[in-house]
Amino acid sequence: MVKIEGEIGVISISADVFTTIAGYTATLCFGVKGMAGRSKTDGLVQLLRRESMSKGVHVSFEDAGTVSVALHIVVDYGVNITELAKSIMNEVSYKLASATGVPVRQVDVFVESMITE
Repeated sequence: MVKIEGEIGVISISADVFTTIAGYTATLCFGVKGMAGRSKTDGLVQLLRRESMSKGVHVSFEDAGTVSVALHIVVDYGVNITELAKSIMNEVSYKLASATGVPVRQVDVFVESMITE
């Protein structure tokens, strides 16, 4: 949780807000099929439905008042993975900073699988 102190009170922003914004923003990028989750029983990667996409997002709060995000995604076959990852990093960083006012330290993108359809 991030706490921002203002002149007349304190604003608390939970990790769920960051995971929702990051997951939603990442899935809107062209070439992203969805968020990925790893099964604890067999270790296989699963494509998450939209309502559980926050499971593919991990948020950590840094000491300096910044946030770091790790995204686990599934991509479409044939996309340029490097350019897609750069686009996701830029979009997620911008949307998080503009929506919450909290500086984003880093956004890491992990491509877990590729879907050929």
